[in-house]
Amino acid sequence: METWNRGIFAEAGIDVEFIQDNHSRSVLGTLRGLHYQIGRPQGKLVRVTAGEIFDVVVDLRRNSTTFGRWVGRHLSANNRQMLWAPPGFAHGFYVMSEFADFVYKCTDYYTPECERVLAWNDPDIAIDWPLAENKAPRLSERDARGLRLSEAEIFE
Repeated sequence: METWNRGIFAEAGIDVEFIQDNHSRSVLGTLRGLHYQIGRPQGKLVRVTAGEIFDVVVDLRRNSTTFGRWVGRHLSANNRQMLWAPPGFAHGFYVMSEFADFVYKCTDYYTPECERVLAWNDPDIAIDWPLAENKAPRLSERDARGLRLSEAEIFE
């Protein structure tokens, strides 16, 4: 499977330089995000190499016609689909299988002091997460402290 070809992606409107690759593993019911970086925004090309997730991006560009709206897709090792999260968007995912290996290419380096977290359950965004048995997801301490869109630092 060819996962990156700069010429083909450029023709599709994704003409970027990736400078960092990441790989994470999470277990069933884990929700990661919604993450973004202020000052050093990252574009992310994401895919799953084992398992299945529900992947979400939220537009945080104040002057965008889609500001505050979200898009979600099922990504799995079986469907081999990818999702592009452009700079200026928050990103998160929910693990729907026993575990999931999630890999992503980034357009800028991870910078902890620039990282922000948007609340996964903000009613103003109203993401329709496919939570297993409607149970609360597993969250890191950082993700549990995410801010609502109305309180969050966003992109101009």
